[in-house]
Amino acid sequence: MKKTSKSPHNPLAGQLDWITTVIPFAAILALCAVFFVNPEGSGNVVASIRYFLGDELGSCYLLMGLGIFLCSLYMAFSKYGSIRLGEGEKPRYSSFQWGSMMFTAGLAADILFYSLCEWILYAGEPRITQMGEMQDWASTYPLFHWGPIPWSFYVTLAVAFGFMLHVRRRNKQKYSEACRPLLGNRVDGFWGKLIDLIAVFALLAGTATTFSLATPLLSAAISQVLGLTQNHLLTILILVIICITYTVTVYFGMKGVAKLAASCSYLFFALLAYVLIGGGQARYTIETGITAIGNLAQNFLVLSTWTDSLRATSFPQNWTIFYWAYWMVWCVATPFFIGSISRGRTIRQTILGGYFYGLTGTFTSFIILGNYSLNLQMTGKLDLMALYEKTGDLYQVIMTVMKTLPMAQAGLVLLAVTMIAFYATSFDALTMVAATYSYKELPDGMEPHKNVKLFWAVLLMLLPIALIFSDSSMANLQSVSIIAAFPVGIIILLIVGSFFKDAGEYLDKKG
Repeated sequence: MKKTSKSPHNPLAGQLDWITTVIPFAAILALCAVFFVNPEGSGNVVASIRYFLGDELGSCYLLMGLGIFLCSLYMAFSKYGSIRLGEGEKPRYSSFQWGSMMFTAGLAADILFYSLCEWILYAGEPRITQMGEMQDWASTYPLFHWGPIPWSFYVTLAVAFGFMLHVRRRNKQKYSEACRPLLGNRVDGFWGKLIDLIAVFALLAGTATTFSLATPLLSAAISQVLGLTQNHLLTILILVIICITYTVTVYFGMKGVAKLAASCSYLFFALLAYVLIGGGQARYTIETGITAIGNLAQNFLVLSTWTDSLRATSFPQNWTIFYWAYWMVWCVATPFFIGSISRGRTIRQTILGGYFYGLTGTFTSFIILGNYSLNLQMTGKLDLMALYEKTGDLYQVIMTVMKTLPMAQAGLVLLAVTMIAFYATSFDALTMVAATYSYKELPDGMEPHKNVKLFWAVLLMLLPIALIFSDSSMANLQSVSIIAAFPVGIIILLIVGSFFKDAGEYLDKKG
């Protein structure tokens, strides 16, 4: 029988951590009001903070990304790799279920969105000209920005949280609890509350950025298919539909999440097959992808450490640092989810499996969807760069690309349904993790109360709606993530240090 968080001797109100529940709620309401009332002024303030963190301290993000990636490899291939997350237990989910939940719980909806258009963002950059041909490097940088380093944030922290939950069996499923081996009892006081508040704010920032960037694409696709006017009302209606979808799923607990994740995977495969086969450019698509993977492998260290100290192009400040920050703010929720579903697997299996499923899904998406549209540009069939330069509208560019495929209306429907399913699955995981933050204690294997899940399902929608109404630019959305990621980065270092201390002591006692 599934455990619940409710018992007659311990009512729900007494179990909740009201500080980490109410303060973020009040802060988000205030932030929504500011974006509504003064979008320009708030945007300027956010931009100035982003400049200081992203430009003056940008190297911190780059070094952290490379460091966490190397740390994940050390975890997998050192003595720590043999630790099983749940001694004597077998994995609860099959490899396919585990892998599909892992991929879809991440940034799957964003991966799908950027796969369709990211090369266009880089194609006109001076950095691409410096590196060589647009054909080679506009297809390589997307794999770098969504590749090993971003996924290393997830798998490294997933191991730390999995160890905390399944080996040490701690009852507080919070960022602060993962820091206990280093901070000790300080996590029970002010410092613990501060860590958890930062984590929840970062979670909300990541949610807002994801929904605000990609939801208009859904709106464009649905308006095209149904002949509706594309406006804010349609976009918000789509958000409500997504919210209802993932709210119903989380009500059914992990079984519902697993089934939706599997359904997402099948829809994703269908979309990729539709573009690869229907587009008629399979040879070009695959060969360009192979070249891009080779470029990434040969230049990985250079790409990871290039700072552009003279600011000749500011490419790492505008793009690489943003992406590392973006994945860092999502580290508040997704690694907790991955760690919880990895029970029964070793640390080595969790890390290597995470890379396998994460990178396979990500690279396949970018190679098939991105290289199809790149082919249209390189062969002169469509001048997508000119269209983007003229309109500045990525959504219009993507719609133009989709119309070149056979049975375009059906393709748009498949794209829209897949994105909605991806969003719902990602926010299933988010809602489950955010709900656990509302509890003072929540033992491993026990799920939050349904009403707490519902509260977070609604709360996670408020800031994205405010950002959509304020017509926030991509720069403002990037700024939200970069600012939120800086304190989260410090906490991530504490969590990794705590893991090595705690796991080292565990292995010493085990003999």
